[in-house]
Amino acid sequence: MRFKPSKAAVIIAAVLSVIGLVIAGAYFQPWQLFTNTQVDEAFPGSNQTSSSGSASSQSPGPVTSAQSEVTTYPLVLAQGTFISHEHPTTGTVTIFENSDGTRTLRIDDLNTTNGPQLEVWLTDAPVIDGVDGWSVFDDGKYVNLGSLKGNIGSQNYEIPADVNLDEFTSVSIWCARFFVSFGAAELNKL
Repeated sequence: MRFKPSKAAVIIAAVLSVIGLVIAGAYFQPWQLFTNTQVDEAFPGSNQTSSSGSASSQSPGPVTSAQSEVTTYPLVLAQGTFISHEHPTTGTVTIFENSDGTRTLRIDDLNTTNGPQLEVWLTDAPVIDGVDGWSVFDDGKYVNLGSLKGNIGSQNYEIPADVNLDEFTSVSIWCARFFVSFGAAELNKL
């Protein structure tokens, strides 16, 4: 004798299947793999100058060496190039110090896959090629600079004043949903 499910059982199974698909879709967000968000932010406050010394521009007489020392901002503090982890990722990262003492992490020419809950992290973890490097960034110290603004283009992230950059050696595009790095860059201090 062959088992034939009742009409009610088929309806219940269909409703549960639809609910399961909706929940899985909301969690995994598979459509993100087929969409891109392009961001092309300008760098904030470019080419500012600051001179050391106390002479004003109205003071007569020759300019001493102390008065002529000029620093052009923004200063480059560190740089790196992204490598791919879970998803193909390219682009560069630079940390700048602005004339007012604030610091900006700038990502240029980023190209990675879109995904759910992507964040930009400063970390103390080493950048490791291949699968071994995918999940090391949440093992140690990290600072979340915010949600990734776009998976393609150039963008800026303010670094909080209390962050000691000497404690951080890398940047990761981190997927908080799946605890994996999409790509990372080792920071070379200048």
